[in-house]
Amino acid sequence: MNGAVNTLELTGVTVARGAGPVIRDVSLTVPAGTVTALVGPNGAGKTSLLEALSGVIPVTSGSVTVGGTPITKLSRVARARLGLVHIEQGRAIFPGLTVVENLRLTAREPADIEGALEMFPELDKRRDSPAELLSGGEQQMVVLARAFVSRPAFLLIDEMSLGLAPVVFMRLLPMVRRFAEQGVGILLVEQFTHLALGLAREALVVSSGRVTYQGQAKELLNAPELLHAAYLGGADAPRQ
Repeated sequence: MNGAVNTLELTGVTVARGAGPVIRDVSLTVPAGTVTALVGPNGAGKTSLLEALSGVIPVTSGSVTVGGTPITKLSRVARARLGLVHIEQGRAIFPGLTVVENLRLTAREPADIEGALEMFPELDKRRDSPAELLSGGEQQMVVLARAFVSRPAFLLIDEMSLGLAPVVFMRLLPMVRRFAEQGVGILLVEQFTHLALGLAREALVVSSGRVTYQGQAKELLNAPELLHAAYLGGADAPRQ
């Protein structure tokens, strides 16, 4: 993994979509080797924030840096070259290509492919199978493996569990933890709030486009009343 980049930093980020802002004044630091959970009710603006970070949509105001380098005016490709990788909602794979062929598309080095298949033994058994023949969970493994071989510095993961049974999603969570252990900073958007908070060190709750909690994930996980208030937009959010 790329160890040269040590922080993803957002300062006063606002993102507009359509008629007006969907995310307002978000400040956040994601250090290398950590998981930060970004949670909140549906429609709170979480996906829009990730899309603005990766360059799918523009940042309206505020700054975003990767290792001190401003990125808001960079293309998606340039951001990816800095190590910022976005796993978007849905399983973005090439269904007609085999597992190995999918991995070749993003691999920095051919040897990384075998490392990814060791991390995902289910895929190793299906390495020559077209991705369209895999189960939903296996297809999501292909998505994660493709991120792995691209050697990310930071991963933006949006609703990895979408369309998966909870038991299948539980099999994928250790892979996210392993990415972090290898030095990748992860910003995780996830509908299974308690699972995301159990994995993360820090947490950010967004409700109606605004930050309603920012602090330790463990504190939020152990205080259901605080989590409930944050989702309703009424928590007094401690700031990092």
